[in-house]
Amino acid sequence: MAHILLAKDEASTSDFITALLRKAGHDVEVIHNGFEALSQIQDEDIHYDLLLTDIVLPGMDGVELVRRASDMRPDMHAMFITGFAAVSIARQQQPQSANQEAMKTRISKPFHLKELATNVDQLLAA
Repeated sequence: MAHILLAKDEASTSDFITALLRKAGHDVEVIHNGFEALSQIQDEDIHYDLLLTDIVLPGMDGVELVRRASDMRPDMHAMFITGFAAVSIARQQQPQSANQEAMKTRISKPFHLKELATNVDQLLAA
C-alpha cells in the first residue's frame, strides 16, 4: 500500500481517481490547490510515496509543485495526470533535482482508470 497525495482541482475527477486508488489498496489524500499540496509535503510527520498532480492547479501549478516537492522529498515519486502534460513539460526547463524522472512520468487525458492504476503500480515498483 502506498500513501498518495492527489493534487487535482476538479472534484468529480479526483473523486473517481481516489475511489480507484483506494480500491487498489492505496491510502489517498486529496488537495485541490498547489500551495496546500506543497504545505502537506513539507510536513515532516507525513510521508508520501507518490505525488499525483494535474498541471493546471489553483495557486501553484503542478510543474512548480513537482519541482519544489522533488527538492524537499527526493525519494517521493511524482506523476502528472493531465491533458496538457506534453506541451507544458516541453516548455519548462528540466529541474536540477534528484527526481528528474518525475517530470517525464505522466498519463494524459483521456485515460482509462485501470490504466492509471497500472501506471501508478509500475511507478511505485520502480
